[in-house]
Amino acid sequence: MVRYQQADGTAAAVLVEQLSPYFYRFFTSQFGSSTEADDMLQELWLRIHRVRHTYRPCAPLLPWVYAIAHRVRIDNYRKRHRKSREIGVRALPEYANPTRGASGVRGFDELVASLPGSQREILRMRNVDGLSIDEIARATSSTTGAVKQKTHRAYRRLRTLLESQDHSKP
Repeated sequence: MVRYQQADGTAAAVLVEQLSPYFYRFFTSQFGSSTEADDMLQELWLRIHRVRHTYRPCAPLLPWVYAIAHRVRIDNYRKRHRKSREIGVRALPEYANPTRGASGVRGFDELVASLPGSQREILRMRNVDGLSIDEIARATSSTTGAVKQKTHRAYRRLRTLLESQDHSKP
């Protein structure tokens, strides 16, 4: 990143090549649309390019980039909802019934999808991307206590969902 700040083109290419897969998954985990994820990934790199001078070389890179990616995702969400209100819908869309396995048991992805977005995001950053609580706090512009609380609530909610699923088995 320091070389990229000094206008080294190869450093920029290396950054894009190494970090893009992580942030592509970060964007698709929320919306699931590959075209939206591509758009958000492009927006992420444009923003990084515009604010690269704000990166402090002594600080870790991933939380700084995650903070920018988090804002890109929020802005994209707001943009989509603003457009949906402007269009005016005459009929509500039909949602497919949640898919269940042959045994009628909900899959883990479906259970995680039932969590609030902020809890899903923190679980993903913690368990998939391997960020520490402090790094997640910096990336989401919150306190470590808030991150710990959201993580605890997410695990508690998943545990409740899994237990209720176990009791409903025939």
